[in-house]
Amino acid sequence: MRTAAGMGVGAGALSAAALTYWVRMSSWSQRLGPFPWHVETDRRVVALTFDDGPNEPYTSQLADLFVERGVHATFFQVGLNVKAFPDATRRLLADGHEIGNHSWSHDFTRCLRDSVMADEILRTQDLQEEITGQRPTLYRPPWLWRSRGLFRTLREQGLTPVSGEFAHEFEPFQIPAAWTARRALGRASPGKILIFHDGYDIRGGDHTQTVRAVQLTVDRLRDAGYEFVTVPELLALG
Repeated sequence: MRTAAGMGVGAGALSAAALTYWVRMSSWSQRLGPFPWHVETDRRVVALTFDDGPNEPYTSQLADLFVERGVHATFFQVGLNVKAFPDATRRLLADGHEIGNHSWSHDFTRCLRDSVMADEILRTQDLQEEITGQRPTLYRPPWLWRSRGLFRTLREQGLTPVSGEFAHEFEPFQIPAAWTARRALGRASPGKILIFHDGYDIRGGDHTQTVRAVQLTVDRLRDAGYEFVTVPELLALG
């Protein structure tokens, strides 16, 4: 039988793990530093964001969709993926989208050491500037993991950290588009930042369902009177 003391230790460990997750990985905690996931506004505006790209042909399929719909979005890109698909990054910037930094390798183990993470951020900054002529001003950490050291690095690099709410927790695994769109529509509200994925870590993969889910989400939100803005445009409303 489990003793009361043993059960107490187990409950304490679970509570500590839950607190660690909330502070370091949740979309909403501001304990370690500002991490905006929405702004307070009466305007019916939403910022669509995409992590883990570029990943062809799906990043370009999203770009085509946005040209058709007149939508601008924000793409948080992984350095190794930018190196693999530089033309996709150039095209997004030329189309008026915002490009953010999402680390060099998207390797969780490298997020745990502040000095290593700082190197990942700087390498991606340098590559983005080499390819596009512009250094990103936004950063979203892989898995939203943050530490006090991360925030120090971001201040040194002049980067604004950005959170958001996941359109659907399982969207990166390419669940049916209708499921993702339904959850995204339920989570959309004035001033919200929504997170989709046009890639998966540095492995890429088929993201047909994400492209379709974004189309459904954009069309239905537009029917409901929403407009789409980039993250810098949204944050200026706050």
